[in-house]
Amino acid sequence: MRRVVITGIGVVSSIGTGAGEFARALRDGRSGARAIEAFDTTGFAHAGGCEVRGFEPGRWVRNVPLVEVGRAAQFAIASARLAVEDSGIAEAELRDRTGVVSIGTTDGGADDGERLAETVVRSGAQSMDSAAAHRVPASRLATGVARELGLSDVDVSTIATACAAGNYAIGNGFDAVRTGEADFALCGGADAMCRTTFTGFYRLGAVDPECCRPFDAGRSGILTGEGGAVLLLEPLETARARGARIYAEVLGYGLNCDAHHQVAPDRDSVRRCMELALADAGVTPGEVDLISAHGTGTKANDITECGAIKQVFGDAPPRTVSVKSMLGHTMGAASALGAAACALGIEDGFIPPTINHTETDPECGIDCVPNNSVSADLRVVQNNALAFGGNNAVVVLGKR
Repeated sequence: MRRVVITGIGVVSSIGTGAGEFARALRDGRSGARAIEAFDTTGFAHAGGCEVRGFEPGRWVRNVPLVEVGRAAQFAIASARLAVEDSGIAEAELRDRTGVVSIGTTDGGADDGERLAETVVRSGAQSMDSAAAHRVPASRLATGVARELGLSDVDVSTIATACAAGNYAIGNGFDAVRTGEADFALCGGADAMCRTTFTGFYRLGAVDPECCRPFDAGRSGILTGEGGAVLLLEPLETARARGARIYAEVLGYGLNCDAHHQVAPDRDSVRRCMELALADAGVTPGEVDLISAHGTGTKANDITECGAIKQVFGDAPPRTVSVKSMLGHTMGAASALGAAACALGIEDGFIPPTINHTETDPECGIDCVPNNSVSADLRVVQNNALAFGGNNAVVVLGKR
């Protein structure tokens, strides 16, 4: 088994694009929340979200026709290109290596289908056939990255395990590199703002009318968001040989699916997933300095996750933060953005805050680093992801 490190980080988010700007935004506790403009919100009593503004797809998507890749795939491509640039590896050099491209998603470009359907309806057409024929498939999130970068000797997969998909994709890439099946991996997640997803959460009463407040006594739900994050993984010896900057080492990960409930997490299953990840990483609970929680801001999720954390770490767990307070819930991109935040925190020596915080819910009972980032020497960081259907994924990163 080879040791695997992160040498490139690419991010497109509502609080910043690129590793440097993203890190500064995390330190500053910047919020990406604003009124949704991606679709018509008439009829909703409240419609805030975390949209990516000012995104210019043509700047990043140069080799694939834009009509063939929707907004989510554009985020994936931009994030992958940024990760490669950040790593210092020339694209031509990457093409000579055997690799993996693995991108997680929840909606898989459903926003494009929505826009096409609306166009058909407004045109007065009697058939949806023309819209269906032009709908961009979810597989384009990963194949778009490979095509854009000219990668032919790669295993390509789009993983649709809902809001844990980013961590699933990172685990997939990590396995391929550590076993020697691949020389590199571009892995992460991407999703675009989607009316269907927003409406579903809204109808569940799970959208906060103001802001996302994980672990706060007054929290009342998520804000939907969008964006993408891709990590470039390569063997430690390869990174050292070329003098690469190493953000962090991927120590291990854990996956499970309990199928307990369509939307409600199961505490014992979440606990077990964390235990699997720590065992794979060869890390004890006492060695973990920080937990990047799934932390959606819903009543049930936060209490369940914190309860599972205490089962593993005891009544005084490590600091536990939620970057969704800044980014909103970016669905399939969420845990990939969380992993990027963890790696940047390890490299730059800081813990991002949980913003919008007034009073910690006693049933959560954790130190969520409220409102302001803090400096910290992070040696081991755990990144949690819990998804609908009981899909759980936990990734553990360490300092190099």
